[in-house]
Amino acid sequence: MNTTQDASEDTAELAAPAPADVPHARRNLVVLVFSNLLAGVGVASGAAVGALLAESLGGTSVAGLAQAVGVLAAAVASIPLATLAQVRGRRWALSLGYALSTVGALLIVTAAVVGQLVVLLVGLTLYGVANATNLQSRYAAADNVGSGTRARTMSVVLWSTTVGSVVGPNLAAPGAVVGSGFGVPALGGPYLFSIVAYLLAGLVLAALYRDPVGNAVTAATTAVGRLGRRTDGAARAEPRRTGALAALRWAWAHPRARFAVVTTAVAHGVMIMVMVMTPVHMQHGGMSLQLVGMVISLHVLGMFAFSPVFGWLSDRFGPLRVAVGGLVLQGAAVVLGFLAAAMVPDADAGSGAHAGHDAAGPALDTEVLTAVALVLLGLGWSACVIASSAVLASVAEPHVKLPLQGATDALMNYFGAGAAALAGPLLAWGGFQAVNTAGAVLLLPAVVTVILAVRHRDSPLRTQSLAV
Repeated sequence: MNTTQDASEDTAELAAPAPADVPHARRNLVVLVFSNLLAGVGVASGAAVGALLAESLGGTSVAGLAQAVGVLAAAVASIPLATLAQVRGRRWALSLGYALSTVGALLIVTAAVVGQLVVLLVGLTLYGVANATNLQSRYAAADNVGSGTRARTMSVVLWSTTVGSVVGPNLAAPGAVVGSGFGVPALGGPYLFSIVAYLLAGLVLAALYRDPVGNAVTAATTAVGRLGRRTDGAARAEPRRTGALAALRWAWAHPRARFAVVTTAVAHGVMIMVMVMTPVHMQHGGMSLQLVGMVISLHVLGMFAFSPVFGWLSDRFGPLRVAVGGLVLQGAAVVLGFLAAAMVPDADAGSGAHAGHDAAGPALDTEVLTAVALVLLGLGWSACVIASSAVLASVAEPHVKLPLQGATDALMNYFGAGAAALAGPLLAWGGFQAVNTAGAVLLLPAVVTVILAVRHRDSPLRTQSLAV
């Protein structure tokens, strides 16, 4: 079997030419790595306490809203950020995203101090824009390299989030101490670290990143100035624009692009649904905040630490194979999560009693299974997102490429927001077992699109006109 040839066939119908010359590529990649590291601290600092803060202000039934509004905000922001990148460049789109997230973190701290759920939800909404910004940075990395190393380059940028994301959840306890010195409640303290991290990430990007010339990001802005004025003295038409829905229709007509869009959305939705309820489930089971932070750190480690491996595998063996492996990992995660929840059947009913308080063996088994399930969940997410992103970054048509990237990120976050919103009622109704069962059901659409993509590996490229 010629795996290199198979890998190229996986993206053949979408392949884009490599940039001819990227003079700032090395510096750009360093800037993206460093800003993602900082943003990883910002996002993960609140990951372990967001649902708990929402629960403390509004009850268990609204705990899932903490993640839902943030993911919904990322969905809403994805297309405008992609549009801004097309008009002004990645530099300003990414910088603006982190600026809005900084404001969001400030509002969350304010909400924790004044005890207002509405202020918290507004803050979490702006805070969630960082997720869209982090995700779009992987495409910014792909703009700086050729087609043969796109997956690996995107995976390295995502990998850089590992340090910050693993450290972030463990800042819950130190954040509570720091917050107390400023009169901030314990669950609001970690967001102080988010404020600093987002602010620095935005400043670094604005000061040092330079958009490469000659790729899809700059192609639409070369003929027309930033405010629509001609820059070369010649009469030129306004660049053709493709809407998000038109880009998704194009993807639907191409099996491998369709698989990339659906798999990205499904993998993200399953990850969000299970992850956001894990801290609540663990606290209901009597586990400490430190243990919650440790499990979430392991989960985030799974999401990002091995992304270069999945990037290399995608470049070497093709994204379809890597995506299938990711779906298998997520399937195993929800099975283990179900089994771990079965060991503490009364925990989510609010009894406050952890089964392990009376039996050290079952307690250890439950905690270990929960941790393993969350690690597998993160690994599956990483494999699916890296593989799918490799396909989307290879789209040749510049008027489709950025709108499709933005639309896919929007769809994955809408899917995640819906999953997070359902997670709270599911936990209240059927416990953590119901949450994991729902996650298993959500995987089915991705399985179908992967099967269809495999069947059409040798089908010719189909074209269709796009609405503009």
